[in-house]
Amino acid sequence: MIVESGHYALVLALGLALIQSIVPLIGARLRDDALMNVARSTALAQLLFVGASFVALVMLHVNSDFSVANVYENSHSMKPLLYKITGVWGNHEGSMLLWVSILALFGGLVAAFGNNLPLSLRAHVLAVQAWIASAFYLFILVTSNPFLRIANPPIEGRDLNPVLQDIGLAVHPPMLYLGYVGFSISFSFAIAALMEGRIDAAWARWVRPWTLVAWIFLTLGIAMGSYWAYYELGWGGWWFWDPVENASLMPWLAGTALLHSALVMEKRNALKVWTILLSILTFSLSLLGTFLVRSGVITSVHAFATDPTRGVFILLILCLFIGGSLSLFAGRATSLKQGGLFAPISREGALVLNNLLLTVACAVVLFGTLYPLAMEMLADFKMSVGAPFYNLTFAPLFALLLLAVPFGPMLAWKRGDLLGVTQRLLAAGVAGLVAIAIAWGWANGGATLAPLGIGLGIFVIAGAVTDIVERTGLVRLPFATALHRARGLPRSAWGTAFAHAGLGVALIGIVCETTWNGEYIATMKQNEVAHIAGYDVKLDGLFQRQGPNYREMIAEFNVSRDGEMLSVMTPSKRSFTTRGSSTTEAALLTRGASQLYISLGDANAEGAIAVRIYHKPLVLLIWWGPVLMAFGGVLSLSDRRLRVGAPKPARAKQRLQPAE
Repeated sequence: MIVESGHYALVLALGLALIQSIVPLIGARLRDDALMNVARSTALAQLLFVGASFVALVMLHVNSDFSVANVYENSHSMKPLLYKITGVWGNHEGSMLLWVSILALFGGLVAAFGNNLPLSLRAHVLAVQAWIASAFYLFILVTSNPFLRIANPPIEGRDLNPVLQDIGLAVHPPMLYLGYVGFSISFSFAIAALMEGRIDAAWARWVRPWTLVAWIFLTLGIAMGSYWAYYELGWGGWWFWDPVENASLMPWLAGTALLHSALVMEKRNALKVWTILLSILTFSLSLLGTFLVRSGVITSVHAFATDPTRGVFILLILCLFIGGSLSLFAGRATSLKQGGLFAPISREGALVLNNLLLTVACAVVLFGTLYPLAMEMLADFKMSVGAPFYNLTFAPLFALLLLAVPFGPMLAWKRGDLLGVTQRLLAAGVAGLVAIAIAWGWANGGATLAPLGIGLGIFVIAGAVTDIVERTGLVRLPFATALHRARGLPRSAWGTAFAHAGLGVALIGIVCETTWNGEYIATMKQNEVAHIAGYDVKLDGLFQRQGPNYREMIAEFNVSRDGEMLSVMTPSKRSFTTRGSSTTEAALLTRGASQLYISLGDANAEGAIAVRIYHKPLVLLIWWGPVLMAFGGVLSLSDRRLRVGAPKPARAKQRLQPAE
């Protein structure tokens, strides 16, 4: 009964999406408020039904109902409850149901909290959301139905891919999808504005909070995915320029550019064409990522599907929405007024430079991702584009971007004083130079670019601090006055400072980990000691343990430094008999922001085992940086000027008006 209910709820959600995609547009054309309000009620009802469908699939996994093909292929009765739940989106069909559920969630949020939007604009936005939802509901029901039954149900399931049986899977995909799919709101706002022919600063004020929400979740989702790959796959790395990793990075780069462009549009009513185009391109890149993961054109630990039929269906969706939106943009862009003018040296100019560097960096990643696929299809020639290509192309662009970041918030709107800003950033520049000198001396001149990278990171962090110091007058005013000004400072200013500082923190972590990473790879026997970065790592022994649905071999290492016992580390290898595969569970010892990392290889007949031991200096800064950036985004989102609802003075005024 649960199976049929979940399937039927999905069909009803499709029917509601079709109504939502047509009726409000008719209402907007006829200026009929009742028809336009249909968008709100159908969006909320659609969220209810697709949510019921998703809950039904979760219940089927929790109850281990192996009469359902999706449960049989991706679950096991002995699997822990947490992984039964996370296994729902650990496969193609379930992940697509999560995808459309989040799409409906954002549509429902606009319907519930978009009361300050003009009725016609809200109707158009929700109609465009329904177009996207309808296409993906059809995709699920036709090619990827998660509720298909098995004629002769087996007794036991095949279990979930062992690599995905990790706590990271409970967090990473939902966050990533909240970012991916969240940009659909920006896309819908852009298409709605083009259809209505009205794009102004108010439009940017409405769209920026939704874009910021998606950006926050995508930032955290990428960071969580990177950390999951770091500790779960046993490779010791945190980013591999995998095509699917790139597929999440590209919308993030475009979305970051969109946020800054929308800021210029809101403050100065400028960059209208650029903002609309970025809104379209950001979600288009999200759709491209969906295609790459599910089309079978790439092989990756992240890839879900290899069925070409599904790939063709998604490719058609891709062509329809990207081609249709760009065609509409081309037809309407010439009619858009450019708005306020500004000098090249101004905050607007700095944000334009920021956007150019971000979009070029995004284009580089897109080229590196798609070029090998194009060569394989057109010339039947297999090749790969790896870290050397991105180090030569992406890294210099991002270094230029980081160099410009501290200047932007300190320049005035319309016309800025570059010399004055440079003087105010003198202390930040000195801090960066001192950091370069210290890093150079510590490395004994062995690394050339690493000290420059650390100095750049310190400059970015110090620049963010300088911006707050200048705004509060901490140096030139009494402390009590500065504290009062700090309390009155807009939260968006604090958010900008935290987000920019997060970039610097992440850069320092990246430079330190990649440059001074220590490595020890050997086959060790019991009581042997490995020496790495001043640590003594002794293998005390191996033992076996039975898990819920796996057999585990655990190695016990005693870690000491200068004769002082620090910790016991227990990396392991898990064998999943149902799947016939194994995973490596790395052990981590955190010391400040640095980590000691141990992963196991295969054991031999003599009782020795292959071991990888890494010392990763300041590696945690790589993930603390994005968390700091996301925190900055949350602070900006909490600013009253960015809230989705109507401003408080307007609401107060409305309360004073007499009822009719």
